[in-house]
Amino acid sequence: MKKYIAEVIGTFWLVFASLGAAHFAAGVEGVGLGWLGVSLAFGLTIVTMAYAIGHISGCHLNPAVSLGLLLAGRFNGKDLVPYIISQVIGAILGAGVLYLIAMGHEGGFNAGAISNGFGEHSPEGYNLNAVIIGEVVFTAIFLLVIIGSTSERAPAGMAPLAIGFTLTLIHMSMIPISNCSVNPARSIGTAVFAGDWAISQLWVFIVAPLAGAVLGAAIHKVIGDRD
Repeated sequence: MKKYIAEVIGTFWLVFASLGAAHFAAGVEGVGLGWLGVSLAFGLTIVTMAYAIGHISGCHLNPAVSLGLLLAGRFNGKDLVPYIISQVIGAILGAGVLYLIAMGHEGGFNAGAISNGFGEHSPEGYNLNAVIIGEVVFTAIFLLVIIGSTSERAPAGMAPLAIGFTLTLIHMSMIPISNCSVNPARSIGTAVFAGDWAISQLWVFIVAPLAGAVLGAAIHKVIGDRD
């Protein structure tokens, strides 16, 4: 059970800390983090948790990552469903604590600041096709970096930094488009508390990242580990 608990804790931290930065500090007048700061927050949560729990669970924190690693032959299939359940629980808990804190302020909970969406719910008004393409392609690249950087032939100890920097770069591009998911658990966690439109659009942020994971694993099969 230790690895499942680790995934709950890690995904909690990913959602709570990263989206906490987006909700509470991104737009504070004069001192706001902005999209760059939020992008860095996502990268930092991955780096910190990779060092904290990577040796316990592998620090997936993302159903798309678990699926991609399974398809790449790096993950045991019997753990896939328990990992996904653990990740979703962690994401809901993270979003829940964030919600409780937000409700202690007169501004309340700002669903639009942290939920994923397309069309009128995209931060910059990107349509469904643009969001699907972005989520699929960026998730595929994310998986390719994860699989490559955790290879036995990769420089030891550097994987957390490579993965964290990659997630930062992905958010730099994807926040204006969809508020950046590339992680079904993260999207489910926030949609539970945002409700309404976030729930109705949630399917995109489950299907597209999972499709990206399949694509990333397939690319790795073509160009991956060689003798």
